[in-house]
Amino acid sequence: MATLKVNGSSVEIDGPGDTTLLWALRDMAGLTGTKYGCGAGLCGACTVHVDGVAEQSCMLTVDEVDGKEITTIEGLSSDGHHPVQEAWRDLHVPQCGFCQAGQIMQAASLLAQKPNPTDQEILEGMAGNICRCGCYERIVAAVRQAATGS
Repeated sequence: MATLKVNGSSVEIDGPGDTTLLWALRDMAGLTGTKYGCGAGLCGACTVHVDGVAEQSCMLTVDEVDGKEITTIEGLSSDGHHPVQEAWRDLHVPQCGFCQAGQIMQAASLLAQKPNPTDQEILEGMAGNICRCGCYERIVAAVRQAATGS
């Protein structure tokens, strides 16, 4: 059994250390905002923050994140008013919405590292997150809005 620090709280994970963080969060911690997409680290649907940096949770094991701070979409903002979440709502970014938790987590990490990115930096920073609906123009606009406030 492992104890992880998730969204500021200790969470008991009753499973082997080689369990992926994705399944530990979804199945053992009940945090289903983190989505399973490809399981191979290619789509970004499972993006969470590990010590403040965006990581694909399907590529990490419980043992690898032991002692690190994990933030999921549920913990990004206690009231849903992170600037990225507000921009997503303002610009009606999602179409189907499946990838959006991962997109938001990637965008929040990008802006924490680079508070005022250019459009090219946004495209590069978001490149690991795939949107099957093709909402990329709205995603870039929302990241830009979250960065600038307009």
